[in-house]
Amino acid sequence: MRTDFEIANFFEDFSSKCSKVSKRSFSKGELITTYIEKRNQLCILLSGTANLIRYDFNGNKTIIGHFTKDDIFGEVLYPTNTNNELFVEAKENCEVLSFIYDIILNKCNPKCKFHEELEKKIPILIMTNTIKLNTRIELLTKKNIRDKLLTYFNILSTKNLSKTFRLPFTLTDLADYLSVDRSAMMRELSHLKQEGFIEKTGSKITLLMS
Repeated sequence: MRTDFEIANFFEDFSSKCSKVSKRSFSKGELITTYIEKRNQLCILLSGTANLIRYDFNGNKTIIGHFTKDDIFGEVLYPTNTNNELFVEAKENCEVLSFIYDIILNKCNPKCKFHEELEKKIPILIMTNTIKLNTRIELLTKKNIRDKLLTYFNILSTKNLSKTFRLPFTLTDLADYLSVDRSAMMRELSHLKQEGFIEKTGSKITLLMS
């Protein structure tokens, strides 16, 4: 499900009318933001892709979310109890709109059209974000690596309307996203190829069975 309006155009139209919104560019690998308790920042990805990353006390990395164009992220959508625990990293060059969620209710001026329109659009963005979170929960509830892989591949196939698609992650990042051991995941991918479930060439996957 996509939003029914173009975020980038929406921002360009109204950016000059609201002083409380910023747009920044980030290079691949650059840190976009760190989730900070009680800040209530909300960001909209205008272009590029990014990952929401968590490191545990032992330094183990987990990819909590993967963001693409028009996705939203920030503390307002994710309860933050420990500073510097969650990071958003650009996976390719990105443009990001950001503001503090509280400004939706506190207009910079009574006639700010950005606020008026944003107030109408935010529920659509939040609903889309909720659908993505539900998909992530479905993946994590699968009991073994094979089921996680096949479920994720079917999600990508449906999204791309094709049995053939490209993974949005490196294999290392895919293992982090699925919360599985990379070596065990690589063995399972090999088994899926040998058993005729998939074809794999680089990052391109073709589902042969579903």
